[in-house]
This record gives sequence, structure tokens and C-alpha cells, in this order.
Amino acid sequence: MARPNFLIIVADDLGFSDIGCFGGEIKTPNLDKLGAAGTRFTGFHTASACSPTRAMLMSGTDHHLAGVGQMVEFMTAGSKAQQAYWKDKEGYEGELNRKVAALPELMKDAGYFTLMSGKWHLGLTKATAPCSRGFDRNFSMLHGGHNHYAFEPQVQPSDASDVDEGPGSPLRNPGKPPLYMEGDQFIPASSLPADFYSTETFTDRLVEYLEGRSPTEKQAPFFAYLPYTAPHFPLQAPDRLIAKYKGRYDAGPEVLRVERIEHLKRLGLIPQNVHPHPMVPHFKTKNWVDLAEDERKKSAKMMEVYAAMVESIDENVGKVVEYLKTTGEFENTFIMFISDNGAEGGLLEARPMFGERVQNAIKKYYDNSLENIGRGNSYVYYGPRWAQAATAPSRLYKTWITEGGIRTPCIVHYPKYKQANITHAMTTCLDLLPTMLELAGATHPSETGNGVFRGRKVLPVRGKSWVPLLSGAASEVYPDDYAICWELFGQQAIRKGDYKAIFIPKPMGSGKWELYNVAADAGEVTNIAAKEPLRLESMITEWSAYALNSNVVEMPPSPLGGGSKKGKGGAAGAKL
Repeated sequence: MARPNFLIIVADDLGFSDIGCFGGEIKTPNLDKLGAAGTRFTGFHTASACSPTRAMLMSGTDHHLAGVGQMVEFMTAGSKAQQAYWKDKEGYEGELNRKVAALPELMKDAGYFTLMSGKWHLGLTKATAPCSRGFDRNFSMLHGGHNHYAFEPQVQPSDASDVDEGPGSPLRNPGKPPLYMEGDQFIPASSLPADFYSTETFTDRLVEYLEGRSPTEKQAPFFAYLPYTAPHFPLQAPDRLIAKYKGRYDAGPEVLRVERIEHLKRLGLIPQNVHPHPMVPHFKTKNWVDLAEDERKKSAKMMEVYAAMVESIDENVGKVVEYLKTTGEFENTFIMFISDNGAEGGLLEARPMFGERVQNAIKKYYDNSLENIGRGNSYVYYGPRWAQAATAPSRLYKTWITEGGIRTPCIVHYPKYKQANITHAMTTCLDLLPTMLELAGATHPSETGNGVFRGRKVLPVRGKSWVPLLSGAASEVYPDDYAICWELFGQQAIRKGDYKAIFIPKPMGSGKWELYNVAADAGEVTNIAAKEPLRLESMITEWSAYALNSNVVEMPPSPLGGGSKKGKGGAAGAKL
């Protein structure tokens, strides 16, 4: 068989149980077909936020080494002292650095036609954009987020020509619009399609690139990267899709959470005896029954819009699949669908990295009336309760090192290997690069000779190939004695076999290391640290070695960073 094509699709802030084949009620027939005919991964793990995950996808190594040790939005927010703290820290450049060989660079050198359409979030300059990291064709949104209808009235000027750098954040300061690029050229917002809707436009452009391949390019296999910005806030979707969910969420997030857990059990995706983590009332959010009627209506409408965004993703995945079937390329295409982290449960006005200007801009420029929620001139996000319905039975959501923040849905469809399968194996986003290289018959430069790639020394890969797992030669990817570690926002975790230790600094956490048997306790409900002190001590020691070898930088101490001092084996933290 010829070398496979690759289609890698990334949803943005999608919850574990949002799509149908992972227990959701949202209509996702195209993804469900891929899941039913392919392999569903219930143990797939990412970073707890977007750009660190993307750095690992593109490098196969830890994000602290690849240049995104911390979110650039976080490092450039706050006081000048806090910004100075992060400056010139190795591995904290805020972009995919040159110490790694980027996945598209490797695939291009292996003879692949490489193309991308969607969110980059790994650099805002031409030198760090997709055009400079191996993509033959790209239509990209460089920032971490944007208006899905390209409605940015708070940004002046609307032309991107004079803003080729800067971190950007939701509802940016004037003069910092979201940056779009096609090829090696920045695109002013005024030149985007008049009917721009992120999910549809990104998909259409990817299909156009595939259709427009030259005869020579068609002779080569392709690597297509389709990272959507949905369902990341602001929650916006076509009216026709929103209408399909009218009234569906009137019972509230607590009821939806129970429904999804039961569906997950029926599908065999979680244990029948699972003990879900209780819903946490973050930001002093109220139970559904305690909300006023108008509050319930608005909240339910936000969830209706969110569901419509997810259905739009599914529709557009269907477009690409149909194209591949039409060209006869579907059967030889490795398709992977994931989310970059858990569902987004934050309230922007409560986050130090964004501040009160979020609410000021929304009040000035947007219409968040009930009837208008979901349109391009609305700006809403659904909060921690709906997010915890999406991440159930896990604990919490995006930005948290708990399972709710780092465990996401994953589907692999590749007809060459066993189909209609569910695997509970522990896997990570680090594994994509080595898996693709093995299937493509390519070798990472760190495994050949002196590890030099395009004239520079590059870091080795830390992920592991899934080929043995997918082919049926193995049932696991990582042995039980292998340590997998995380750190972001001062929160830390280590996984070895069935056990996971986590450290969440005060005031958002206990400020002490906790230990869970996540195989028996998927909700991370029962802390067994007191019962297994030797196991925990050993895991803390291994995490500390990881931090040293990965250039993990401690969070700035209070009051500089707003966090707690370092606990035993743990870096200082910051209130999220």
C-alpha cells in the first residue's frame, strides 16, 4: 500500500462527551461514523490549555522545551514586573522555537504535500508563522481566538499590516486585531470573505488547497492540518443550527451531566461503577433551580449555540470526508480528530490575564440580548457548570491539571488497521508526531547521526508511536513504570500506570500533592495520598526530575504573580 495521507483535525475547547460517539446528544453523524468504523481513545491526554498542546502536537516533545512553557497571553498580562519575570526564559519564547523540528517540516522533507487551514497560536510574526514552519499552503489565524464572523468593532485599525507582533487576547486592545495569513502574506480583515464563518471558511479553504494541487503535488501523499477555532468562545453559530437545539437544555447543566454519564456507560467508554467528581460551583455560580428565569433562559441559549457550533464542525468534517471519497483518497487517509484541551469553563472577567476590559468592551460593542445570543455581534461564554457537564465524569475543565482539563475525545480512522474499536490505553498528544513518522516511513533527525535538522541541532521526541497499538501488536503505549508529567499555571501532575499525582497551589487548590488511582477513580474523588505515602514520594521525585530536565520555570512569587509559594516538589502557583 502507498504511504498514507494524513488529515489531522483539532477542535478548540471541545469537551470529552460533546460528540455523539462519546456520549453527547449533539448531532454529529459524520464524526460518529468515523468513530464507529475507527478507534475511539478514552485515555487521550493533552495539556490543560491550547498553545501548549499545539506545541506538543507540532514537536512531539514537551511544550516547556518547544517554546510554549507558558501561555503567551499569561506572560504578557499583568504588571511590568510580571512580564519582566518571564522575559528571556529558555523554553518560554511564546512561540514554537527552532530547537524542535516541526511536524510539517518533517513531513515536507519526507516528500509530503503539506497544507493547513485554521488556528496556529504558535507565533505571530512571519518568521514564526506556518509559512516558515513547513506548510506548502496555509490559511491561518495566528492568535488564540477571534470572532467567528470576523466582527471586531473594538479593534482599530482593522488592517493587520502594522500589527505583525503582539500577544493578542480576547477583545484585544485597539490596534491589535486577530492576525490572518495566507501563504507568507498577512491578510487585512477587510479582505476576508463576506460570508466568513470560521468553521466553514477554514474547511472550504482546505478543500480548495486539495482541489488545487498540481499534477506533481497530486503524486505525493498529503498532510492536511485542520485546526478549528470552534467551539472556543465567543459562542457564535448559524441561526439554522441554533434553532435545532431550542429548548434542549432547559433542564440545565446538572441534568445534562447525568444524561451524558449514563450514555458514556452504555457506550462502554467509562466504567459502569464510575464515581463522578461532584460539580464544583466555581465563580459562585448557582444551581440551576436557584437561577432566575431570565438567567436560565440566557444560559440555556448559550448552550444551544455551543451545540450548534459543534454540529457545524461535524458538517464540515463531512465535507472533507466526502471530498476524499470522491477523489478515491479516503481509504488511504489516516484521519485523527481531537480537542486541544478540556471544555472551557472560565468566566473571562474573573481571569487576571484578561481583566475587566473584557466586560467594558462587551457592553460597548456587543448585543447579548436573549434573541441575539449566538450571532456575530454577540459575545458570550457558557461558564463552569456547562463545562463540567461536558467533561464528566472528570474533575473540572480547561486550565486545570485534573482529568477534566487534559482528557479529551480522540478518534482515529485508518482502514489499514483494526476498526470498530475502543481503547482505554493511556496516550498523549506527544504521540502524533512519532506515529505519523512511522506510518510515513520517515525517521526523526534525533534518531539518525548527530540529530541535526536543516543545519540546527534539534531535541528528541518524547512521545511514542501508536502503530503497535493500532495494528493490534500491543494493548498499551506506555508501560506502567513510565512517568508522564504536566505543568501549566503552576499546577503539576504525574501519571504512572493507574496512578496520578497532582499539585494545585493555594488558593485554588490544597497546596499539597494529592494521589489518585484514576483507573478505579476516574473522577479523582478519593485522595489516597495518606494511604500510599511511599508511592507518592517516589512520584514527586520523578516529577521534580522532569521539571529539571524540561526547564520548567516556577510561577512568580506573590505578590508579583498573585500565587502561593512553592510547596514540597511543587512550583509556585497563580490564581486562575
